[in-house]
Amino acid sequence: MAETARRRRPRQAGRLVVVSNRLPFVVERVPGSPPRLKPGAGGLITALLPTLQNRGGTWIGWPGISGATEDLAGLLRDSRRSLGFELVPVGLSAEEVQGFYQGFSNEIIWPLFHDLQSLCNFDPSYWQAYQQVNRRFAEETAAQIRPGDFLWVHDYHLMNVAAELRGLGVKNRIGFFLHIPFPPLDIFVKLPWRFDLLRALLEFDLIGFQTMRDRSNFVQCLRTLVRGVRFRGQGQVLSGRVGQHRVRIGHFPIGIDFKAFKDGADRPAVSELAAGLRTQLASRQLILGLDRLDYTKGIPLRLEAFRHALLRHPELTNQVTLIQVVIPSREDIPRYQALKVSIEQAVGQINGQFTEPGGWVPIHYVFRSLARDELLSFYRAAEIALVTPLKDGMNLVAKEYCACSIEEDCVLILSEFAGAAAQLHPWALLSNPYDVVGTADTIAEAFHMRLAMRRRRMRAMRRSIRRHDVFWWEDLFMRAAFAKNLDDFPLLDDYVPRIDIVPECC
Repeated sequence: MAETARRRRPRQAGRLVVVSNRLPFVVERVPGSPPRLKPGAGGLITALLPTLQNRGGTWIGWPGISGATEDLAGLLRDSRRSLGFELVPVGLSAEEVQGFYQGFSNEIIWPLFHDLQSLCNFDPSYWQAYQQVNRRFAEETAAQIRPGDFLWVHDYHLMNVAAELRGLGVKNRIGFFLHIPFPPLDIFVKLPWRFDLLRALLEFDLIGFQTMRDRSNFVQCLRTLVRGVRFRGQGQVLSGRVGQHRVRIGHFPIGIDFKAFKDGADRPAVSELAAGLRTQLASRQLILGLDRLDYTKGIPLRLEAFRHALLRHPELTNQVTLIQVVIPSREDIPRYQALKVSIEQAVGQINGQFTEPGGWVPIHYVFRSLARDELLSFYRAAEIALVTPLKDGMNLVAKEYCACSIEEDCVLILSEFAGAAAQLHPWALLSNPYDVVGTADTIAEAFHMRLAMRRRRMRAMRRSIRRHDVFWWEDLFMRAAFAKNLDDFPLLDDYVPRIDIVPECC
């Protein structure tokens, strides 16, 4: 499918220039040694890295360190030989990082767009910092591009970049993709700078969202808050005009590099690690939770649901083990420090309540980053995955887990508030993460699911994820950006399956 889409997509004249908050590699400085590149983490990097490695181009972003970036030029230039694309750093001061990234991006937009407006800190200085840094990104981008280049700006950190680029006289076509959810009108209107942000977004030529729900929320906000904006179309991509500027709005559900995850999980080293993990667990079913440290991931509620599962379903005692992996993130922010403490306390309480001396420990808690082989071995070994965010734009952990489930004898429990639920709902066991009793019963249902049913469901999910991979996503977005006629633009009929069936698949 991806190859077919690549052949049909209209050709673009120039390079692909990706602009995101961070580069895919973080610069690490060690006293007494030259700076070196360390791979970055996150869903955006996981998705975009294979895209640029596949087609080449330029990636512009912050290198993860404060201060000047002049001494990094040689390091980043040399990296192009191995990466296949160019890295361009945007330097930010510590004050700019505080106001733009930790402030506006993560104390306002992140909680607001995840329907957690009570956690927002609407400090006016954050908006000033956000505008300033977006201008800095625009200036660096304008200095790097050539006529004909397509600029692809990513995520909530850089929603003002197109407006700043237009102010600098840039005429290139500019696309934007939001990796997190877009909130409904009654939540978005709480943002003091709602009008400014909507007008800035309308300076892009194509605005992309993860799901139809997110696109509908955005269109509703436009129709209510911005006068004179109308969009036509009933398919995946809508077209409209703002003054003399044409804008397209669509939903483009992101995928993963399915083949890379599948092949990686099938490597002998990973297979050996997974087999060793299963042996250590003494034939108990392994349940895996894997998340960044973030309050949107619903980890405390998940742990409470697991406790209820052990109470409500005694047959699970000594028969299941939950491995909860938490990847460190934003540990210097008090709210995240408090979250870490609450998770550790919950793990301790549950283990204290159910552990059998000298034997079974119900929860194994891991708080650190994982090497790739270790990550893949956890995916490969787990019979059940608990992916239960309170809200998520897509959630690529769910797709990575399925890609690595080579034996296809596994069960995915997925939050109905994750974007991935639109694609996987007939085959995953859907869960409301706020309903700890319902989630507990779903864990028991997964535990008891027959092998034949597990394989039917997992095989169908893997087929869908393989077909709609990251290259399919990139092709879909590019076709929407360059297509002259949207009337025959492909629909997602094969992506969104019917809800009333579990296919009698192969």
